[in-house]
Amino acid sequence: MDKVYEYGWWLPPDVSVHGHRIDLIINWLHWFMLALFVGWGVFMVYTLIRFRARPGVAADYKGVQTHASSYIEGVVALIEVIFLVGLSIPVWADVKANPPSPSEADVVLRVVGEQFAWNIHYPGADGKFSKTDAALVSQSNPLGLVGGDPDGADDIVTLNQLHFPVGKKVLLNLSSKDVIHSFWLPTMRVKQDAIPGMTVPLWFEAKDTGQFEIACAQLCGLGHYRMKGYFSIDTPDEFAKWLDEQKASAATEDDYY
Repeated sequence: MDKVYEYGWWLPPDVSVHGHRIDLIINWLHWFMLALFVGWGVFMVYTLIRFRARPGVAADYKGVQTHASSYIEGVVALIEVIFLVGLSIPVWADVKANPPSPSEADVVLRVVGEQFAWNIHYPGADGKFSKTDAALVSQSNPLGLVGGDPDGADDIVTLNQLHFPVGKKVLLNLSSKDVIHSFWLPTMRVKQDAIPGMTVPLWFEAKDTGQFEIACAQLCGLGHYRMKGYFSIDTPDEFAKWLDEQKASAATEDDYY
C-alpha cells in the first residue's frame, strides 16, 4: 500500500537519496536572500529618513567618503562564491555531471516527451531495447520503434506511467519528439530539459516507496497544463510483479489482434 505524504508549505516531500543536499542549497540560499532583503530594506528606510529634505539643512554634494558599501558588497560576493563552489558545484558534479553507465545502473529506461504526454520505454527481461528509427516516428509510434526487431519482443511501453524499484539506481535516457519539454519529478528533486535531437542521461535513486506526479516544467504549447503523469516507487517484488502484469497484458493484446 502506498504511503501518504504530507505536502508542507515550503517544499514537497523528499524521497530521493540526493534530495537533502539540494534542499540544503535551497534553504541556505533563501535565508541568505531574506537577510539581503531585510538588510537593504532597513538601509533604504534609514536613508529616506536620514537624508530627507529639511528646513535649514543644506545638501552635501561630496557624499559618503568611506568604503563601507564596497566592503559589504565584497562580503556578499564572497558568500555567493561559497554557495557556488562549496555547495552547488559538488552537488552538480555528483548528481548531474557523473551519471552511472548502463552497466552500473540497476534499471535503464527511455523517456520521450511529446505534446502532451510522456512515453516510457522499458527494455524487458533481456535488457535490450528495440531498435528505433527517426523516420518511423509518428502519432501512433512516438518512440520510432522498428517492428519485428527480436530485441524488442519483450519491451514494455507505457504512457504517463513510470515504475521503478526503491533503493536501485535508475538511469533514464531523456529525449523529445517535438518541442522542448522539461521532465520534472518534484519529490525526487529531479528536473531535466528534454530537447529534440538530443538524448540526455538522467539518474536518481529513491529511498522510500509511494506514488507521485510527473510534471512538465517547460511551457510547451496550449496543452502544457495537462502534460502530467505519475511515477510509482515500488518494492523490488512489486516492481517485478508490475513488469509481469505488463507482459501478460501485452501478450493478451497480441492474441486479440
